Amino acid sequence: MRFHQIVYGPIQSRRLGRSLGVNLLPARGKWCTFDCIYCECGWNSDGIKDKRLPSKEEVAQALELKIIELANQNHLPDTITFSGNGEPTLHPDFKSIIEATISLRNYYAPDSKICVLSNATQLHRPDVFQALWMADTRILKIDSAFPQTVSIIDQPSVGYDLAKTIEAIKRFEGDFSLQTIFLRGNHRGKSIDNTTPDEQAAWMALVKKLHPKEVMIYTIDRPTPAVNLSKVPLFELRNIADEVAALGITVQIAG
Repeated sequence: MRFHQIVYGPIQSRRLGRSLGVNLLPARGKWCTFDCIYCECGWNSDGIKDKRLPSKEEVAQALELKIIELANQNHLPDTITFSGNGEPTLHPDFKSIIEATISLRNYYAPDSKICVLSNATQLHRPDVFQALWMADTRILKIDSAFPQTVSIIDQPSVGYDLAKTIEAIKRFEGDFSLQTIFLRGNHRGKSIDNTTPDEQAAWMALVKKLHPKEVMIYTIDRPTPAVNLSKVPLFELRNIADEVAALGITVQIAG
């Protein structure tokens, strides 16, 4: 599923309540530094001819009109969420857009939170790091503590370094939410299971190291571009969540 508008929703999110989505990426393509085998937006190669990004002015206009509409309906969102067709922090004006969104939120919807869903691959850019600090909630993805597993599940672009990404995330000093999907299956002849004892031990060590304020764990909920994948049962997710909660960390489960 792709988002063909700059602003979409609000939709009822399992994690974020009534969420008004913002897509900073091509309306009919996908632009991401990951090519996740489970991504609801499909593969990066799908719709690759559409490379146009909305301008920061277009984003601000679309967001303001939608917030005014929702305010008139007494239906303001719980969250203004930057996600969309790929990695939102790739937009060259990401910081300016966040600044404009904060101004609009403060004026029209002061109780709404600003959230960014990110794979954390652009944290080396000072403007992106600063913009993420400005948001109320930063949800950062790490799907395994093992680079080889990340390579299979997330298929990151050339040059991705998991260790450097982890060090960059540490700069938030725990003021972020860690997001991880758990799944099983196979893809291109490679077996996938990030719930094995070794995977879980390494992931728990990572959670202890980063100590985020919240951990969001989930499994497949929608059709995936890779076909041989399966959900992890809810009771297993709950077992994982119990280990995290024992560290004093808030956990959200979406099964």
